[in-house]
Amino acid sequence: MKIGDKVSVVDEDLSGVITSVNGNIVVFKDEYGFTYQHPKEKLVPKNASIYDNIKVVQKAEPRKVTSKKHDKNPLVLDLHFHNLVKNPNDYDGFERLFMQKEKLVQTISFCRKNHLKRLEIVHGIGDGVLQKLVWDVLESQTGLDFYNKEILHHQSGAVMVEFH
Repeated sequence: MKIGDKVSVVDEDLSGVITSVNGNIVVFKDEYGFTYQHPKEKLVPKNASIYDNIKVVQKAEPRKVTSKKHDKNPLVLDLHFHNLVKNPNDYDGFERLFMQKEKLVQTISFCRKNHLKRLEIVHGIGDGVLQKLVWDVLESQTGLDFYNKEILHHQSGAVMVEFH
């Protein structure tokens, strides 16, 4: 540090131009003409050109990882039979309902095992057989609440399940 250098004080909003250096004590004058004395270790050079040769690396902002537990979107289970098997015409009505019930029970077990909070079950609008099966299975379960996903409670094609 020498006379005429611009300096700034560490941990204070104070800067100025060095007027004298007496051993470890540096005297500087701020822009209003006031003089201050500080030890050298409390001062830093105020020279923007010292940063000219430093390359700035732009880093990508890290993605925020959301766990499955806190994911706001529920797991969706579509019980339409053509989504469960490859050849839906190879099964009769009883086999279809049995397989849909098994898939529902497996999915509820999966949600509990993985601590998921919400499950949306799509059963569709029809004559109500599958809807009745879904409601019966859900009523037999403990530790969960369920309700029709739609605001209008009649002819809703989906049920929202919330686990405790």
